[in-house]
Amino acid sequence: MNKRKLDVVVISDVHMGTYGCHAEELLQYLRSIEPKLLILNGDIIDGWQFTKRYFPKSHFALIKEIMNFLYKGVQVVYITGNHDEVLRKYSDAHIGHLTLADKYILEIDGKKIWIFHGDVFDNTTKGSAKVLAKFGGKGYDLLILLNRAINYCLKKMGREKVSFSKKVKNGVKTAVKFINKFEQTIGALAIENGFDYVICGHIHQPCKKQIVTAEGSVTYLNSGDWVENLTSLEYNTGKWKIFQYDKSDFQDVDIDKLIATDLNIFPEKIDYVQNYKL
Repeated sequence: MNKRKLDVVVISDVHMGTYGCHAEELLQYLRSIEPKLLILNGDIIDGWQFTKRYFPKSHFALIKEIMNFLYKGVQVVYITGNHDEVLRKYSDAHIGHLTLADKYILEIDGKKIWIFHGDVFDNTTKGSAKVLAKFGGKGYDLLILLNRAINYCLKKMGREKVSFSKKVKNGVKTAVKFINKFEQTIGALAIENGFDYVICGHIHQPCKKQIVTAEGSVTYLNSGDWVENLTSLEYNTGKWKIFQYDKSDFQDVDIDKLIATDLNIFPEKIDYVQNYKL
């Protein structure tokens, strides 16, 4: 497969270490692209639900693939989210081509872009509500696992797949209201601070839209997730677009061989070059 050359790729909400993570699909996607800059926008590893009992080979292979990007000289920015908040104590660290941050400002083609995970605008991830959010995360993971089992049966019967979690989000008015408020709050703040684009993750809702207030306008982008939507953001030839994983595009890929290859090959040397310019 010929790799697609891209300027910037943004991925968020992978949730490695949970049953809902589509690690194999993401691994296929990463092996199909050649970005200059890879931004991991939070909740890549799920520290809230991480256990030693579940971390399959495909999840290790994902980590190895990210290391391969670093070895090849790709700039990788890891922005912390609420599920990997333990890394926030190391924010602003630079190791070779890897940067760890809580937020990131990118200037490209004369446009100013503000990138952060988005949990700072979600009160359910703070204080006493955080305990409930963690329990909710476990319930969400079980729902995804049940959903996969039911979709397996539906596929055998020749019927379309369904997403319980999407139906819940789209059917509950409070959830829809929360997403709209989340987007409008972030958009208004980005406009106030003079950004042309603002990029988030967190709510697992891929989106590209224009937000307008009395003070101006901004393009709001959300990279979605690799639990339900299997999406990322790609920037190339002056345009941002949402990438949607489609299994048919990767039918020729031997995933077992891909995982084995990623786990067996380890770079002997990493070139620690600090300076990078897109």
